[in-house]
Amino acid sequence: MTSLTDVGFVPMRLAKVVAVGSGDGPSFCAVLEGVSDDARLPIWIGETEGFYLSAALTGIQFGRPMSPQFAAGLLQALGGRIRQVRIDRLVEVQGGTAYGSTVEVEGPSGVTSLDARPSDALNLVALVPAPILAARDVLADARARLEGDSADAALLRLAMQAEQTTIGRQQPDA
Repeated sequence: MTSLTDVGFVPMRLAKVVAVGSGDGPSFCAVLEGVSDDARLPIWIGETEGFYLSAALTGIQFGRPMSPQFAAGLLQALGGRIRQVRIDRLVEVQGGTAYGSTVEVEGPSGVTSLDARPSDALNLVALVPAPILAARDVLADARARLEGDSADAALLRLAMQAEQTTIGRQQPDA
């Protein structure tokens, strides 16, 4: 039987999410690492998605469910589970290239593959653990993005070295 790793996918784990500063304020980057090799995959994500993902990774609880908690609860209430998340393609978007992902869900009606933004898929898998796989061409693109002297490459390298961003309550000024 052929496995996904035989056809170009590398098992990954969600290592951290970091906020790195720029002139326009912080940008959030989710960093995935290879489970059994030195593969690394930084993925730029939105501020809201980065906030929720950082909160999930550091154990912050909200008084009410946020969108990722609601989605995870809905999935479980409907008797479903995530079989895997694949960061599986390059997607042309306005202003450049982004990564695309597929969430494979199993439920009472069978298995369904859903298109998702990586940030949404990672937020879900942070709450409802499942395997994360990255396509080799996506990993090659990430390696290329880390090289060079561009501002984006410098920010990505900074994100790879930064510590996990923590979300906390702002303390009032004394």
